[in-house]
Amino acid sequence: MSSSTFVLISGGWHSSACWERVIPLLKAQGHCVIAPELFGIGTDQTSLSQIKLKTWIDQIVDLIEVQSKPVVLVGHSRAEIIISEVAQRIPDKIQLLVYLSAYLLTLGQTISDTTKNRKQTVATTIHLNGTISLKPDSIIPIFYNTTSAEWAQRALTLLSSAEPVVVYRTPVEITDDRFGRVPRAYIECLQDKAIPLDQQREMQRQLPCKYVLILDTDHSPFFSAPSQLVTILIDLANRESNAL
Repeated sequence: MSSSTFVLISGGWHSSACWERVIPLLKAQGHCVIAPELFGIGTDQTSLSQIKLKTWIDQIVDLIEVQSKPVVLVGHSRAEIIISEVAQRIPDKIQLLVYLSAYLLTLGQTISDTTKNRKQTVATTIHLNGTISLKPDSIIPIFYNTTSAEWAQRALTLLSSAEPVVVYRTPVEITDDRFGRVPRAYIECLQDKAIPLDQQREMQRQLPCKYVLILDTDHSPFFSAPSQLVTILIDLANRESNAL
């Protein structure tokens, strides 16, 4: 088994600490793991008023460019808009894109576009200061519905209180000749109530992936099924290494 470098990008409102059950399992198998704290999220003190989608894309591009070999870039949920555009910028530095129960947008789409004609699953509040926050009562039923009570409570303590709403309204800019040449994998989460399975599969029909794997979990398998998630991530990395 070859060693891979995994770069794990957290989704909406989640700090990099959401990967705390996953990182040691990957490292125990001999892999390198990088889980950056996005600017303005979690412990990072950057003002959200300074954050645009490009801010996060630049941050992750800079991180990956100094790695010695192409990485497996994993994005959960909202992180899709980051990892797709990172692949657009530096396709030769990405071995594989992995979308973990994530949005999967085509050229010119925004995350906000995907929710216009759908019943809103995640209860949010948009504030006058340009941020968006979660309504507390909806968090566990939507994000952690198969996570143990203990870990769901732990997860709540790790969430950021707000995100810049502008990132949800920024169109994705990708092209076939750059983003399109990077292999893609999608990990479906069957009991996801934040991005329901029918929506996950509808997006895949619009932008098919080379690999599709399944977890019978909620939106947050890094808390509800970390061992299963790690098994899938390593399997995907090995498959793509063998395909080279």
